[in-house]
Amino acid sequence: MHENELAKIVVDAAFQIHAKLGPGLLESVYKIILYYELRKRGLSVEKELPIPLRWDNVWFDEGFRADLVVEEKLLVELKSVEKTAKVHKKFVLTYLRLTNCKLGLLINFGEELIKDGISRVVNGLDE
Repeated sequence: MHENELAKIVVDAAFQIHAKLGPGLLESVYKIILYYELRKRGLSVEKELPIPLRWDNVWFDEGFRADLVVEEKLLVELKSVEKTAKVHKKFVLTYLRLTNCKLGLLINFGEELIKDGISRVVNGLDE
């Protein structure tokens, strides 16, 4: 399945979760429910995936942790804050580069309207 198709499924699940729960819960709550919903839809999802980091020709097993990685293609970073900062998108782009994923979603469940809380971050994706 292409990254854009996966993104549509993730966004649909995020809309449903936000519609039922609304904003204001902890990020961890949204993460576990989104993980469950995507698995229920038959997708392979990894949660809290360690992202190794190379520095000075030394590999560190765990430089970062990705919230969710769907089908080894789509990276999903979740927030539950009033507004995301520009740096949050930069984090996602760095994670994409380190994992060789081409598309990432930054989803902020803290927004009043979930559509205002979804950002696509691209790293060389062929549309």
